[in-house]
Amino acid sequence: MADGFPLLGAAAPFTVSEADRAAVAAAIDRDELVELALALGNIPSPAGHEKAAGDFVYDWMDKEGFSPRKVGATPERNNIIGTLGGGGLGGKNLLFTAHLDTESPTWNPDLDPYKFRPETLKNREWQECWLEDGVLYGYPIANDRGPMSCFLIAAKALKTAGIDLAGKLYLTACPGEIGPEPIEEARGLAYMGKDIGAHYLFHHGGVAPDYAIAAEGCDFGVTWVGCGYAVFRLKLVGESVFTPLLTHPEDPAQHPNPIYRLGGLLAALNAWGREYEVKNRYESQGGIAVPKTQIASIRGGVPYAFGAGTEICCLYLEVGLSPRQRVADIQHDLERLVAEGGFGEIEVEPMVVRHGFEADAHEVAPLVGALDAATRLTLNHPIQRAAPVYSSMWRDHNVFNMQRIPAVTTGFKRWRPSPQDMVDSALIYALAALAICGRADGPHGGARAAPVYGDNPFGDA
Repeated sequence: MADGFPLLGAAAPFTVSEADRAAVAAAIDRDELVELALALGNIPSPAGHEKAAGDFVYDWMDKEGFSPRKVGATPERNNIIGTLGGGGLGGKNLLFTAHLDTESPTWNPDLDPYKFRPETLKNREWQECWLEDGVLYGYPIANDRGPMSCFLIAAKALKTAGIDLAGKLYLTACPGEIGPEPIEEARGLAYMGKDIGAHYLFHHGGVAPDYAIAAEGCDFGVTWVGCGYAVFRLKLVGESVFTPLLTHPEDPAQHPNPIYRLGGLLAALNAWGREYEVKNRYESQGGIAVPKTQIASIRGGVPYAFGAGTEICCLYLEVGLSPRQRVADIQHDLERLVAEGGFGEIEVEPMVVRHGFEADAHEVAPLVGALDAATRLTLNHPIQRAAPVYSSMWRDHNVFNMQRIPAVTTGFKRWRPSPQDMVDSALIYALAALAICGRADGPHGGARAAPVYGDNPFGDA
């Protein structure tokens, strides 16, 4: 156990030696890695506009000999898939994935002023990356083209070191991990997110992984727990009254205009959200999930068609879902809240639903063993369980755990990584890939690893 993290005990499928570490480390060019991350990170790639970044990854893979393919629901939003190895019997297949899109404003001047301050919109880190004072700046480096660059260079280092993998290594870059989600009039393919990214890749990308790693910043920790989320629309229904005829009631809860009823509802939702994250905290060997809630938007009336208030006001509530939760339970909770609160007529409906997932501890153990061995060889300490925030959000390891492919998320320092952080992460990825895939020139694809942590690989959850 390392700092409270219960290592699962199962050995990686194949051993990795100090000689392997030295050979792969020598093949990682720090300057090349940083230059790749900066070049890729400085391609604007907000959700829905990933084509240029995807084309860059495709061209890089093609130049480096990874035989890339494009697989997309639309030609503008392809998944890029490269491969390495697969030339020996007995090796396991490992898939790396990272997403091409990065969080940002919509860049629609008619929308962004209703969500962001002017100075926030001017923040250059939305779409620019640079190296300054020994660390890397820019949201695209942090999320997620920095980790993507690390596994691309990891694969190149394995090739440069002359290591032929027995199992197949899939290198994938996907659109849509951040979003968006089709809601209300924002409908159709243009607003698709996760459905056309790693989810589409799994079903249509010609991949057959035994294990998967979502390469994302985790401060070098690991988790195989992931939260999902739902977005609930709470529609407050009232009565339109011509303003000169309106009589304001003393109690806002009795006002015919439903916007006036928001005050009590907001206070109730705030109290509910505070209790929700405590009541639904979930902890397992694989991580700690603390699902949280936040109001995303409020819409009511038409500002230029004034004169009689509005009959409709909609509140959109984001609700995190741990791997043990189901959306129907939240629906019942919210219906009970609005019924007991005396807020008038309110309709509750989930507009988006994505459940959370968790890998089976027994099945994911060899992958965790591979990452632990790689971390020990690289950082000289055991791997640790990632901080709860990394288990409390959606990451694309959820897609593979959903499909019964044991998957984790792991990667370098999430914020302001140094070039050395990136090199260390690339080395961990490369050594973990070798520990999973094995050598094509070894017996049956590689030397079988001996158990590392004792006879009981799983201990007490």
